[in-house]
Amino acid sequence: MVLRRFSLIALAGCAAALLGSLPAMAQGAEHIEPYRMLRSLQFVQDSVVRGDHSAADMQRFMLGTIDQRLREADPAIFADPRNVDAALIYAMSGGNPQTLEFLVARDVDGHFDNRVADALRKYLSGKGTLISKTLGEILVEYKDTDIAPYLALVAGNVTIALDPAAALKHYDWARLSAPGTIVEEAALRRSLSVAVEAHMVDKAKGYANRYARRFLYSPYASQFADLFVELVVANVGAVQPADIEATLSYMDVDRRREVYLRMARRAAIDGQKDLALLASEQAGKLAGDAAGDDAMAKLYGTLVKVPTEGVGDAIAALTAIPEAALTPRDKALRQAAETIAKEVLRKPEAPQSPPDGAPGAEPAAQDAAATAAAAADPELQDPFAPVAAPDSAPTAEKQAADGAATTPSAEAPQTAAKASAEQAEAPAIDPQLATFLEAGRSKLGAIDDLLEEEGP
Repeated sequence: MVLRRFSLIALAGCAAALLGSLPAMAQGAEHIEPYRMLRSLQFVQDSVVRGDHSAADMQRFMLGTIDQRLREADPAIFADPRNVDAALIYAMSGGNPQTLEFLVARDVDGHFDNRVADALRKYLSGKGTLISKTLGEILVEYKDTDIAPYLALVAGNVTIALDPAAALKHYDWARLSAPGTIVEEAALRRSLSVAVEAHMVDKAKGYANRYARRFLYSPYASQFADLFVELVVANVGAVQPADIEATLSYMDVDRRREVYLRMARRAAIDGQKDLALLASEQAGKLAGDAAGDDAMAKLYGTLVKVPTEGVGDAIAALTAIPEAALTPRDKALRQAAETIAKEVLRKPEAPQSPPDGAPGAEPAAQDAAATAAAAADPELQDPFAPVAAPDSAPTAEKQAADGAATTPSAEAPQTAAKASAEQAEAPAIDPQLATFLEAGRSKLGAIDDLLEEEGP
């Protein structure tokens, strides 16, 4: 604890000294070597991912100052390879890509490696997939240089779509060759994203644990939290409660509660009952003592109980949650859950008979139509199943069937007779059930509209 406090004090002192020197740096930037200015930028960027969010403004200042220095520099200064590396790292660290174009265009002495410059030009213009192989070969050649970690990070970015496993190797090399820097933070975060997307559960758990240990206070930690929640929800069973606690144990109470709430919400929406109950229970334990602090935990824990036998208790629990304690998204989610619960409890209404003499379908025809609708509409069999998109192009079999239906033939009377016989043999459905199903369809449509407004 003493060592940590000393490190923070030292970091604050360095930042204050750097802030004090910024005006002088801005006035005399034309006399400072670019590689020295880059060191200040790297210090600031590394401070940001370690938790000093106030350094973000300083980072923008440094990027602008270095950009001006590189554009106004005498081309002769690039005879020093350190200044060439500084220009390349600046371009890969959020700098102006047009500045690299400017420097390469007037490099008549060949200080810049055209292969590296061309690869970065394509990457910065959004054509990174064209250089994945070339950049891998360049990286081997430059593996012992200062630009190697940045090239490895870029190589991982352009390789993800083609070979996720190879991208992870590039990210691993980048983070191991630049520990404690913004390069390691970015490599770990992107490695977790790749592993989650590729269902590499064991690797993903390792990356998540490392990130939580090293960069919990990074401004990009919110992305990490979303990725970790996705890992847990998408791999229920493979990620055990002990694995969750192993990663969240590095967080303070507020951050742990936030992650558990995100997890409970996602699990409740996805129908993962056990995980939703576990996460909401943990979030409730971490809530404060003020009224309403555990409102969201109660909401997510109650949502998954709606389709069960305790629907009445679930409605009571949902109603008891204070309105002011919920966000607009959670209010819409609660409204959708209450609508579902009320429909589960609602008794089917008796069908209304048409007036005497009014035209209407025969009872047998009505029953057959209701049976056909129930068989053709998957929502009536599973209210929570996603609606399938209609087929835009008819299949060859359907086209052949349609052609046969419009072409007269000697078999037509026999086919019609057979269809009539099959329709007569179709089992009749209870009229009350048919009416209930029809009413349920309109309610399900309203519930779907509420959930679409609420979003995932």
